[in-house]
Amino acid sequence: MTKHVVVGSGQVGALLAAKLIDKGEDVTVITRSGSGPANARRVAVDVADRGRLIEAAKGADVLYNCVSPKYHRWPIDWPPLAASILGTAEATGAVLVTLSNLYPYGQVSGPMVEDLPFTSTTPKARVRAEMWEQALAAHRAGRIRTTEVRASDFFGPGSSDQSYLGSRFIAPLKAGKSIPLAWPPDVPHSWTYIPDVVNALIIAGSDDRAWGRPWHIPTNEPLTFRELAERMAALLNKPMPGVRQTPWPLLRAVGLFSPLLGELRHVRYQFVSPFIVDSSAFQATFGLAPTPVDQALRATLDI
Repeated sequence: MTKHVVVGSGQVGALLAAKLIDKGEDVTVITRSGSGPANARRVAVDVADRGRLIEAAKGADVLYNCVSPKYHRWPIDWPPLAASILGTAEATGAVLVTLSNLYPYGQVSGPMVEDLPFTSTTPKARVRAEMWEQALAAHRAGRIRTTEVRASDFFGPGSSDQSYLGSRFIAPLKAGKSIPLAWPPDVPHSWTYIPDVVNALIIAGSDDRAWGRPWHIPTNEPLTFRELAERMAALLNKPMPGVRQTPWPLLRAVGLFSPLLGELRHVRYQFVSPFIVDSSAFQATFGLAPTPVDQALRATLDI
């Protein structure tokens, strides 16, 4: 039996742990609070404390970094967390699988592939880029085995309230009310389904072909906010609701008082021009296709 250690129990970590438990695996979930699925071994540890994390992860075969610091604190919180997790992978010999995103590429023209250079200079993008660069350097030096799987914006059952396709999108849609949007409604955007994220993480931790490079998680063709609203409304047998975009100057003004909204300026480029993921490399190598869109939307809507 493989011993899996999942660090973090948010919208991905909790589902990953549950899926591994269902497969009969030995699963430990490590969080600051000791939360996690009931059937997992749950350990409360300050993940930034390398010594305690190494002790909690002793005997691990695979170590998954599914940590999710508060969004506006990434540049502060990520460096010590990432260093501790990297040190734990080295000390335990576990394969390190990190869940990441597409921020480091910056604004690109055309679909994003894994060998694009990191061009973004924003603080959030740089901290994620440095995490991968440090892990890859350790891999190439023979100190660890590692890979990184990258997702676009999440959607699906269990998604965070902060998700663009979470409760703030679905609740008004189900109620037949206009859907408030922070971004233009008609720009194509890639969306990654959370169960597909979990399946990709498990493959990446178990198949040595995944190690030593990054991968894009299987993701369907891009859809605009309006297209998503139309498809969800059709699945619910409801008329298409309206969508209303909050003017950008108003969001910027509110962002002066809200740390979360203030961070939107760093990702605006992802929503005002096409933001498209090419996940063909993972699909071709490992034979994992994204869940069909309507099936994923039905699960998201809980119907």
